[in-house]
Formats: sequence, structure tokens, C-alpha cells
Amino acid sequence: MNHTIETILAHRSIRKFAAESIPHADLQAILDAAMRTPTSRFLHHAGLIWIKDPAKKAALAKIGKQAYIANAPELFISIVDTRRNAQILHERGLESAACGSPTAFREGFTDAILLTQTLAIAAESFGYGTTLLGSVLNDYGKTIELLGLPKYTFPVLGVMFGKPAEEPQLKPRIPGELRIMTDVYQEPESWSAVLTDFDQEIQTYYDTRKVNSREDAFTLQVATKLADYQWQDEFFAAITQQGFHVLD
Repeated sequence: MNHTIETILAHRSIRKFAAESIPHADLQAILDAAMRTPTSRFLHHAGLIWIKDPAKKAALAKIGKQAYIANAPELFISIVDTRRNAQILHERGLESAACGSPTAFREGFTDAILLTQTLAIAAESFGYGTTLLGSVLNDYGKTIELLGLPKYTFPVLGVMFGKPAEEPQLKPRIPGELRIMTDVYQEPESWSAVLTDFDQEIQTYYDTRKVNSREDAFTLQVATKLADYQWQDEFFAAITQQGFHVLD
């Protein structure tokens, strides 16, 4: 097994970090690797904002309702960024409306997610611990304001990393044979039935982990998180406010 596969298979979310800064050479190599992420149509419709200001980290911790964000040694937010190309078109005397199209937003959102994952894997390859932060979207308006995001940009995902100060257990994943399909979509007669063993594995994980042990299961989490889900329509309103016409 090669080092890359070992790094990916060993992934776990790290939320406690040692009070040590990351050497500049390591940071530069991690960022260089992130910049090699594939980009749709070579348009580079995604970017990163490096959060260094402790006050901004604290504000993002409040937005995310995750106090540990404030103590992240390194924190980056990936963004949709079609503004650069809109400005290029403007400088060439061309119409820039395409930069606010649903296609441009989709490409930018996808590129930003890939960019964040590449950054995380690169950091973990050096032995640093990471956590991806979807919580930066808990309040779109506040995050946009905090980051000073102009028209044709939008926050997507955060990632924090540093030297781990904890060693949590490896969290189980649904077996590959239930997620990897051939040629067409495939599903069993009853997902609840085929996930019985996985539910038990998850229950054992929560029973035996060192912190926040509890009674839980995967299908129970699905029922809790999604059965009474409230659609966040303001998401599309926030996207539109940033210049993207995703509902047109």
C-alpha cells in the first residue's frame, strides 16, 4: 500500500490541536498541492481565503457553533470565484453576465469542494490533522460580510488543520458494496434491513469512543436529521444576492 492511500484511509476529523505553528515550507507545499486541483474548463472558478485574524476565527466559530474553530492553527475557506473572470471580460470590453450563470456557479462550487479536499489530503500527508467545516454556511450573510465577498463570489467550505492533540477512533463508513454500483442505480428491497450490521457497528463506535459516547445508529441519524428537515430557501436568495442567477 502506498503512502497516499494510507493517508486517505487513516482520515479522521481532528478538533484539538497542539499549540505549534506549521512550518512555512510545509504550508507552501500544501498550498502548492491545492493549486494543482483540477478545474472545470480551466476557468479556475474557485479560490481560498486564508483566515489569520483571530477575531475572524472567533466570528466563524460563532457562525459555525463550533468553539474549536477559534483555536484552529490554520483555517481556510474555499469560495466560488467567478469575479476574476468577470473582470477579465470587462477589461476586454465584453459582457460578463455569463459569470453569474447557473453553469458558472455549478463549476465554481464543484471546483471549490475539490480544492478543499485536495488541501486537506495534502495537509494530512504531512501528518497534520484536519476537519472540513460545512458550518461556514450556517449563516450565509454573516460569512459573506465577514470575508468581504463581492459580487460573483460565494463561500463553500472551510478546512482547519494543525498538529493533532488528540487521536480519535476511526469512524466507520457504509460498506463499499452498498455505495458502489455498476452501470445503473441499484438498491435493495429494504435499506433498513441491509444496514442492520452497519447500524450495530455505528452503535459500537459511539459506545466505545473516548468522548461523547451515546446510543446511536446510522439509520437513526438519517431519521433525526432529515425526516423533519426544513428547507433553507435563503440559500438561493443569498446566492442570487451575490450575482448568481441559479433559478433562472
